[in-house]
Amino acid sequence: MSLQESEQLWGAETTKAIDNFPISGETVPVGVVRWLAQIKGAAARVNAELSLLDEDLAGRIAAAADRVAAGEFDEQFPIDVFQTGSGTSTNMNANEVIANLANDNGPTRPAHPNDHVNMGQSSNDVFPSAVHLAALDQATNELLPALEQLERAFADRAEAFVDIVKAGRTHLMDAVPVTLGQEFSGYAAQIRLGARRVRSALPQVAQIPLGGTATGTGLNTHPEFAARVRARLTETTGLQIRAPEDAFEAQGNRDALVELSGALKVIAVSLTKIANDLAMLGSGPRAGIAEIRLPELQKGSSIMPGKVNPVLPEVVLQVCAQVIGNDAAVTIGGLQGNFELNVRVPLIARNLLESIRLLASAARAFAEKCVSGIEANEEGCHRSAESTLAAATALNPYIGYDKGAEIVKEAASSGRLLREVASEKGVDEETYEKAMDLRKMARGSAG
Repeated sequence: MSLQESEQLWGAETTKAIDNFPISGETVPVGVVRWLAQIKGAAARVNAELSLLDEDLAGRIAAAADRVAAGEFDEQFPIDVFQTGSGTSTNMNANEVIANLANDNGPTRPAHPNDHVNMGQSSNDVFPSAVHLAALDQATNELLPALEQLERAFADRAEAFVDIVKAGRTHLMDAVPVTLGQEFSGYAAQIRLGARRVRSALPQVAQIPLGGTATGTGLNTHPEFAARVRARLTETTGLQIRAPEDAFEAQGNRDALVELSGALKVIAVSLTKIANDLAMLGSGPRAGIAEIRLPELQKGSSIMPGKVNPVLPEVVLQVCAQVIGNDAAVTIGGLQGNFELNVRVPLIARNLLESIRLLASAARAFAEKCVSGIEANEEGCHRSAESTLAAATALNPYIGYDKGAEIVKEAASSGRLLREVASEKGVDEETYEKAMDLRKMARGSAG
């Protein structure tokens, strides 16, 4: 049986870590493991270029690392995510697996996990570098496209609803009319601005501490090593991977990851507002607001026939709660940078990468299964626009605030129409019609 087919490729250090950390049953995110392998493959090739490793040995290490990076051996990384705070255990795990793969078929010069696979590296610089690159990769290639899809879905609905007037609401109370399209354009902008916040954080995330080795000084690494590895990774992935502005800043803290997590939290806050709005706008169909119709995806009750629930907004709300909680954990993890090293990197990785994954999945599902299928209930919108007593605000330039307030109070207490009460208070028909053009009112100063 060849080594690739064996059940265990890790060695003694990994076994110790498995025994030492039986905490959650949850392993380090697979994206971190695969990026760790990508870095080690590039490192082996660069060390050969620098004449620090012979080409055969470097080639075998790089080929083994490529296979790990491709996901062939994900099951060979069993260590709990709640481990030593530098990620040393998972780095050793990667070194052992890659070395054992490189040593298949009994080469004359075997690869050593530390001397060869880990050459030019320390857990203190290579593990956080892998976390940064996993976050950069997933935010760039998964989250941002999902947010762009969701923004387009809202923008499409905004265009479709551009002329549908309805009651505005502030403090959950009736306010002056708006259009349904205006509400949806606001939702599209929230998502667009959220994506912009993520993009603004990514240049800092792209700065990796590789080359700092143990404390940021670069001890035991070639002066050209880090730059060459970054260049190789940029070339092979298309990601703009950068040198740190300061090696000791990059080694001693994970502020860039905290910043990115903060941007994700803002998106979660935005989505919470939007999902709550949609659930309420679609409430009913008879005893609620009922200004929109959400797509009917499944039965809403095991006992009430015909009931339909806002299931996708509810999913989004739960995801957002998790993301906000994750951000709290990332923030606390970011506080733990003592002197030359942050020692909560696995915790940060676990929560940040989960947030990216959850938001990307939720945004895609929200766009495809909910937002793109929303329909306006024009009758409900017209009814709310005609009913809002706050529309009397448009009379202020003609009769003043105090008289307008009298009309609203009388209409509210009596249940009578604004038109009828306004007429009694001396507002002529021509003035009333001019002021109470609902579409013009919704356009506001643009009208």
